[in-house]
This record gives sequence, C-alpha cells and structure tokens, in this order.
Amino acid sequence: MSPLPRRILQGAGLLAAVGLLAAGTLSVVDLLTAERIAQAEREAQLRALAVVLPQELYDNDPITDSIAVVAPFWLGSDRPLPVRRARLNGKPSVLVLDSIAPDGYSGEIRLIIGVDRDGVITGVRVTGHHETPGLGDKIEAGRSDWITRFSGLSTDNVPEAEWRVRKDGGTFDQFAGATITPRAVVRAVHRTLVFVERNGDQLFAAAPGETLFFGDAPDQFGAKK
Repeated sequence: MSPLPRRILQGAGLLAAVGLLAAGTLSVVDLLTAERIAQAEREAQLRALAVVLPQELYDNDPITDSIAVVAPFWLGSDRPLPVRRARLNGKPSVLVLDSIAPDGYSGEIRLIIGVDRDGVITGVRVTGHHETPGLGDKIEAGRSDWITRFSGLSTDNVPEAEWRVRKDGGTFDQFAGATITPRAVVRAVHRTLVFVERNGDQLFAAAPGETLFFGDAPDQFGAKK
C-alpha cells in the first residue's frame, strides 16, 4: 500500500478511536450526572418529608414505597399526586400526601400533609403558592406559626362544622385582610383528612408505583357514602 492511502487509513482509525473514547466519556459523565441529580432530588424529598413525618414513626423508605392518586374532589387536582407510605415494623404508620387548595386568592396553594394511621395530622406545610406578599403568605411556616397548628388535629377532636375559619363560624384564625387564603387551606386540609379516613386502607394496600383513581364527589361534604 502506498504511503498516502496508509496515512488516510491511519487518520480515519485515529478519528474513530477518538470518537469512541469521547462517546464513552460522555456516557460515563451522563450516568454520573444522572445519579447526582437523582440523589439531590431524593435528599430534597426527604427534607420535605421530615417536616411532616417524624423519624420515629417509620423505618421503611417512604419515597420508594409510594403510589400516585388521582382524586380531583379530595386532593384538588385531576393530575396524579404522590402518596408516600410510611411503615413501622412492617405495619402502616403514616400517609404523606400532596394536596392542592385550588381556590386560593391568587391560584393554587400546594400542600404536603401527613396523616397517621389513627387519622391524626402529623404536619402540614405549604410547598408553593402565589398569594399576596405580606398577607396571604402567612400560610408559610417561616412567616407565621399558623400552618403548624394543624398538627395533632383530627376529625375526632375538631368536629366537621368547625373546619372553617372563625369568620365562617369555625375554629381556625384568618388573617387580617386575607380571609380567602386561610379558608382555602383549611378546606384542603379537611378534605385530605377525610379522604385518608375513608380510603387509608386502600392507599396502604396498593402496590408501589400503582396509580389509584377516586372519582367520587359527595353532594354533602362529610356525608358517608
């Protein structure tokens, strides 16, 4: 073979080798990056869960042991929302649900709510909203202790008629100049609590990764079906 074709072949081989090396390097980088992103997302979820799910109440992985639920009336959205299942010694302990108050003053108010096996709220936090700064944003734990007052409540110690703000004859404080925001949150928390009360066994029994659908919408809220 003459020198010129030989050099061309050598150059092509070198380019192919460089291309393979680059592709392999990119694959490794993508894998490592994906793993870091997944780990960061998991840590963020665990931090959010820790606020409403005390460590002493579970010994499983509630993120892995999770399902999705579509329950427009109860959870405020026609989109699938996650439900994490906490278990202690293999037994159901706490459900942590994403829930939405669709009727906030400036749109949706996104919540994370923990409810234990006895129907008692372990915690409620706001994870997103667009309420008016200085008024509606008092639903945030960093601005007021209002949202923390749901902890320990249930349908047993707060009768149905009292799941309202004081202005509406209930037991929950409203904010000066901003009644719509706390009213929406109270309604959403109450609906979520009753939803768990009615369907907790089914939520715990579903296979991890399963999506459950609940299309019921009681004519009179709180009425047993």
